[in-house]
Amino acid sequence: MNKKVNYVVKAGVIAAIYVVLVMIFSFSSFGPIQFRVAEAMTILPFFTGAAVPGLFVGCLVANFLGGAIIWDTIFGSLATLAAAYLSYKLSKKEWLVPIPPILINTVVVGFVLKYAYGIPDGLLVLMGGVFMGEVVSVLGFGMILLNALKPVRKFISDKERV
Repeated sequence: MNKKVNYVVKAGVIAAIYVVLVMIFSFSSFGPIQFRVAEAMTILPFFTGAAVPGLFVGCLVANFLGGAIIWDTIFGSLATLAAAYLSYKLSKKEWLVPIPPILINTVVVGFVLKYAYGIPDGLLVLMGGVFMGEVVSVLGFGMILLNALKPVRKFISDKERV
């Protein structure tokens, strides 16, 4: 299969799965206390660069379909893009991959909740809620996913070293 086609297909599948997971678990994917099961997928840049646009598009579509306001859709999706890119760049060290999504989403989503949605809780409280959700999703479920995918990495990876 053509490498470009393969890349686009991988990105599309990642985006679609992210959207489906956010929609299935929409009750916990939005609001001041967020726990997005789909955030476990933010470890996928460990395996493939296609995860970077895939996660961005998935987040963008999920936020739009989930009824997020425009500022959340824009800044939340850009936070996911930045986190995925940095995770990809840090993917030589497996244990560093979950750090960017946790830190970037904690800060960006915390600000979005406080200032775009006008949630009256303190900024640090909102960031703390996002941080806890990210730690469980990314460090908990994400690292389980990463280790579960290692046996099939030759089918999903575009990196020689993996």
